[in-house]
Amino acid sequence: MVRTRRIWVIATAVLALAGGVSGTTAQAQQAPAAAASGGKLPPGWRIDQERSAPQLVWRSGRRVPMGDARVEFRSGGRLLGVPKPERDGHTFRLGLAGARAGALKDLQVWSGGRRLDTRPDADTSAPSAAVRPPAALPANPVDPGEPGPYRTKTGSYQLRSVRLPGFSVPVEMQAVVVAPTGASGSRPLALFLHGRHATCYAPHGGGDDASGAWPCPAGTLPVPSHRGYLRDQRLLASQGYVTVSISANGINGQDWQAEDGGAQARSSLIRLHLAHWADWARHPRLAPPIVREAPRADLSRVLLIGHSRGGEGVNRAALDSLYPPPAAQDGYHGRVRWHISGTVLIGPTVFGQNPVPDVPSLTILPGCDGDVSDLQGEVYVDGTRAVSRGRALHSAVYVIGADHNFFNTEWTPGQAQAPAEDDFSDDPDHPDPVCSPRAATRLTADQQHRAGSTYIAAAARLFVAGDDRVRPLLDGSGRRAPSADPARVLGHAVGANRGAGFLPDGAVTVTGGRLCSAVDPDPAVACLGQGVTGVSPHFAQWETGREAGRHAVALHWTSAGSPTRVRVARPVSLSGAEALALRVFVPPNSRGTALDVSVTDSHGRRATLGRVRADGLPGSDRTASYWARELRVPLTAAGRAGLDLRSVTSLELTPRSGSGRAWLMDAWGWRPGTPAVRAAVLPRVDVGRLTVDEGDSGVRTYHVPVQVSGRGSGQVRVYVVDPATGTAKDRLVTVEPGGHDIDVPVEVRGNTRYGADVPYDVLVKAVHGAVVGSYRGGLTVHDDDPAPTVTVTPLADPVTEGAALKWRISLSEAADTDIGALFVPVPVGSGGTELSTKDVDPGWLAGVSGAEPDPERLLSRVNGLYLWLDVPAGETGLDVTLPTVRDQVREPAESVTFQQTDDEGKPLPGGLTLTGTVLDAS
Repeated sequence: MVRTRRIWVIATAVLALAGGVSGTTAQAQQAPAAAASGGKLPPGWRIDQERSAPQLVWRSGRRVPMGDARVEFRSGGRLLGVPKPERDGHTFRLGLAGARAGALKDLQVWSGGRRLDTRPDADTSAPSAAVRPPAALPANPVDPGEPGPYRTKTGSYQLRSVRLPGFSVPVEMQAVVVAPTGASGSRPLALFLHGRHATCYAPHGGGDDASGAWPCPAGTLPVPSHRGYLRDQRLLASQGYVTVSISANGINGQDWQAEDGGAQARSSLIRLHLAHWADWARHPRLAPPIVREAPRADLSRVLLIGHSRGGEGVNRAALDSLYPPPAAQDGYHGRVRWHISGTVLIGPTVFGQNPVPDVPSLTILPGCDGDVSDLQGEVYVDGTRAVSRGRALHSAVYVIGADHNFFNTEWTPGQAQAPAEDDFSDDPDHPDPVCSPRAATRLTADQQHRAGSTYIAAAARLFVAGDDRVRPLLDGSGRRAPSADPARVLGHAVGANRGAGFLPDGAVTVTGGRLCSAVDPDPAVACLGQGVTGVSPHFAQWETGREAGRHAVALHWTSAGSPTRVRVARPVSLSGAEALALRVFVPPNSRGTALDVSVTDSHGRRATLGRVRADGLPGSDRTASYWARELRVPLTAAGRAGLDLRSVTSLELTPRSGSGRAWLMDAWGWRPGTPAVRAAVLPRVDVGRLTVDEGDSGVRTYHVPVQVSGRGSGQVRVYVVDPATGTAKDRLVTVEPGGHDIDVPVEVRGNTRYGADVPYDVLVKAVHGAVVGSYRGGLTVHDDDPAPTVTVTPLADPVTEGAALKWRISLSEAADTDIGALFVPVPVGSGGTELSTKDVDPGWLAGVSGAEPDPERLLSRVNGLYLWLDVPAGETGLDVTLPTVRDQVREPAESVTFQQTDDEGKPLPGGLTLTGTVLDAS
């Protein structure tokens, strides 16, 4: 008898089993949809238990670089969870909830909108025509990429490390400063935060010697990611800004355990640095030397720049500066002595999908991003619509041919101190037509970084300095900054001087087209649906398989002249606007789509405003190229036709090209200018997590902890995830500070049977008049019962060849989750003769390993022969058979031993064994 905690939750039995105990009858069967043809889990997958927690484990054959997008395990299209990465860069582990364990199917690994457990099909990535970059846009009269009049000085500071909630190891307070020399008066401050990258490296090692450890082990050095923006800092400093780039390796090394991916921790770190700068502005003598030598920082004019997870961090810091977070989850507890004038988000993550609505932002989307490859940062634009007043400009620029890493020189091969790589991994035998290094559309590292510097400077000049002359670079007006050449940078925006408009997320009806859903598993409902390669940043998936309230209008026509009409429930006013600005996208690599744009007022008067033309972005099935261009038509024709622009009821798009597809994201009344922004007074919602013991008996009701702070009332959408199915139900909730409007009760029934922890997850997203900080939480029910005792009893041993060896796997008591174990054949003891591939039934051999009997070899030498034994939840055991075959060869008794494995799939000393002997029949 072996009393063991080393048991596994198994998705399906894939071993030939026969007989039954407590009603269990197991059959030989093929692997599930996720499995390989060999009758086992997919290559690289296994399910085991580390310590006492059942875990699903995936090991990649290739090292997975530490990046910003979350690695996610999915089953049947639904999110299972975010696994913990091991330090080897290959292994990822996810604790399994018992209620979900029996439903695993079609296992997949995703990160940033791309699969990691398969290689892309090289035959599908090439578009039908050669990919060409779009023509250069007209130059903007003012180029923010030109250096300013000041010389610069560089230095660094290092303060005492800080402890942040939820992190066991202190986080460094280290930064590099670049400041102007000879600048008079106080100067605006620009703070940079890098993203999630390797934290440590061996100075004389290779690429595999970089890790996510923290603190760095002996013999390794910290990766200086915070020094990767020195070019950007020097440009801004030459223009009169004091700049600081802060290090966050301590967060990167620990954020796998944070439910929000580390966003709150990064916000705390940013605000801790800002608090020091506020102190130093008042008491310069207390400042580090480089800060004393720099002009005094003006904390009323702060620009935050964040790369990747750093982008989500600066968004949260802007939010927390306006709407304070709960004290228990925050690492900064002082007063806010600064004003965030704007943010720049470079290839950002947006796990929470809750952008701060009343702080202007620029999101830079790299067209060849191989890390956050779904370009989810578009949500920082789309997700602000209708949330607040809409006065802040939220811009996105799409940089064709840019990857994720090259905006940071310390992540760029040939420039970095630590190992670095191009994150868009390309197959040399099947190069990507858009993003391979030699593609006409791909930028070099220097070209990309120069474009990034230019557009960061454009945001500083608009958001901080208030120079409206650079706005056309950011707001979709179709101008370029020559300093960014030869990069092709396209833009669109919402907010600022855009007034009322047509928003598919609101109350609209669509005829001649389709009101589609951004995220829905049903292809007939989803916006992109079937037959589409590549993805759209506008439809970046969140944590639910289906989302309410995210829509677009899909157009599909086979002949010219088939109009699509969008009618609003309440008339909108375009009065005072100069043009109607539409955000429209067409399929990648397509050209010449023409649409006539018409509007109708509440009196039935109709006017055709003009014709717009749209070309698709360069794209392949590996790029997120379904991205909207901003197209404008003047409203002068409406005035000539006598329309009442104060009461417009419908928008009509009529294709003038022969056939095609297009998607309308929204349309707004537009006029030039950038209005002053004042943050609205809004309530803030934060979801916490409560962990409770299951108990041995009785029923207890617990409530998911939700805090609503701030002032006023607003609407949020609440998703409650079913732990058994992974599906979510949503409802719209009006919240007020101090109220209990979001009430999610959970009944917990105690028992004495072993199971896995069960999470009841709750997700929240802002809809109107509210903001959300901690978007994810819930209740976790901890199973506090011991695992059952597992025993193996021989039922048929020894047997004569032609008969079946048989064992019984028994549990001391039934469990509330599947219980199983993995076994591997091992050589028999000295002097014994081992069964070979020709001694066992060939169908059984193929079913458990995919192997053929020939050439004959011992079972312990068959590659990939593993036995998965599974006792279903509620049962107490099962019988296992190994069928043998009778031959005409006289031979001695032969034996077989299957040994339980450890976490690495190797024989576990002292583990369970299945041992049997087969006697000769002649």
